[in-house]
Amino acid sequence: MKFTVLVDVRLRAGIADPAGATIERALPALGYDGVSGVGVGKTVRFTIEAVDLASARSQVDDLCSSFLTNPVIEDAVVTVTEDDGAG
Repeated sequence: MKFTVLVDVRLRAGIADPAGATIERALPALGYDGVSGVGVGKTVRFTIEAVDLASARSQVDDLCSSFLTNPVIEDAVVTVTEDDGAG
């Protein structure tokens, strides 16, 4: 079976986010007031083949901890869904 995977990687709470801070400081000058808590992360999308959802999730969790994230400073929110074959 094929599964579509979305991994949203974000810095852990308490870790400095200079890119997010720069964006947040620039927004008022661009006319966007009231925006706060800006964080910059990365998103990784891919398709994986596995026998079932649990196996796909396990493989993705292993990928996150060994390659896609730095577990010391980053957290990942993972979404795995069965690929419906469209697009």
